[in-house]
Amino acid sequence: MTRQRLVILGSTGSIGTSTLDVVARHPERFEVLGLSAQQRIDELIAQCLRWRPRWAVVADADRAGVLRDALRAHGLSTEVTHGPQALCDMAAHADVDSVMAAIVGAAGLPPCLAAARAGKRLLLANKEALVVGGALFMRAVQQGGATLLPIDSEHSAIFQCLPQQRSQWADTIDHIVLTASGGPFRQRDPASLGQVTPEEACAHPNWVMGRKISVDSATMMNKALEVIEARWLFDLQPEQIRVVIHPQSIIHSMVACRDGCVLAQLGTPDMRGPISYGLSFPQRIESGAARLDFPSLAALTFEEADERRFPALYLSWAALRGPEGSTTVLNAANEVAVAAFLERRVAYDAIHAINSDTIAGVLPGPAELQSLDDLLALDARARAYAGRLVQERRL
Repeated sequence: MTRQRLVILGSTGSIGTSTLDVVARHPERFEVLGLSAQQRIDELIAQCLRWRPRWAVVADADRAGVLRDALRAHGLSTEVTHGPQALCDMAAHADVDSVMAAIVGAAGLPPCLAAARAGKRLLLANKEALVVGGALFMRAVQQGGATLLPIDSEHSAIFQCLPQQRSQWADTIDHIVLTASGGPFRQRDPASLGQVTPEEACAHPNWVMGRKISVDSATMMNKALEVIEARWLFDLQPEQIRVVIHPQSIIHSMVACRDGCVLAQLGTPDMRGPISYGLSFPQRIESGAARLDFPSLAALTFEEADERRFPALYLSWAALRGPEGSTTVLNAANEVAVAAFLERRVAYDAIHAINSDTIAGVLPGPAELQSLDDLLALDARARAYAGRLVQERRL
């Protein structure tokens, strides 16, 4: 068996480490060619010692020096580079078969585009690539002949419920239903949300995730971004995408078919399930995830998403119906607002206000959307605007 040669962008995050856990279960199937991390150099050093990759990429020259010295001290010849272009070069390298795109935020868009244009098997765990890139990203996938496989548990669930032939999707789908756990504040009085601390927001009841994505799950912005991502992944109209609260996180999402049937994908809340499916598609391999034990399951319940408690969710449909580029603005504002909240510079309920006001205040024009540079410039303009709003609301 020829081993699949893999690069993991964001290897020290929760998706990256879960990917390596799955890969470790199948050494005959996978070879790790490259790893990258932003700041967790000690963890990246340990991963390099374990996997002995050909390349390792970090954020800047100082961290690259630390990593290079550590690896040389252990006799490793791993090539250490740094910066955005190094990520793109690694993702597009001719020797790479598959790219796990697990970098959080808009920073993941350039290497995702590079992998798509190079025709890679692209395992997309970076939803911002589609939220920010949208049409540009999907054109790159089509023109490069890339294989795009969604890794978010909800989008993987939809993908698993659909025919393998994309041409049959439009004739199958009436609408899709993305499920959401509701996060830690599902039953909290909306009037009390202004007092939420970063520690409370990061305490997700079902999933173990990074701090930024945990806050997004608490506000439901994570689900808003998934609505936008689903629009592009499955070529849907905004009204064909619905969201329902499902606190148990057992049904990961559903496809409501044109004939009235509903197809659902179920599993334990463990990201190794969708990761293993993406790595092995169209086959299935052992993931390490626990099996569902139906007799021991509690009731599976569903609730409507309360707009007063989760106003962020409803920004997704507003952005999709707004001027092209509005989703880019929304994502940029949210990254700024969440970072400010985690640093205790603004209150929890200020996140939504900053996002909403930035969408209203930064109106993209058609000339801003012709290239990656245009999108990144719009992203920067939105971040600057949101940054000013942070200063106005500073605690």
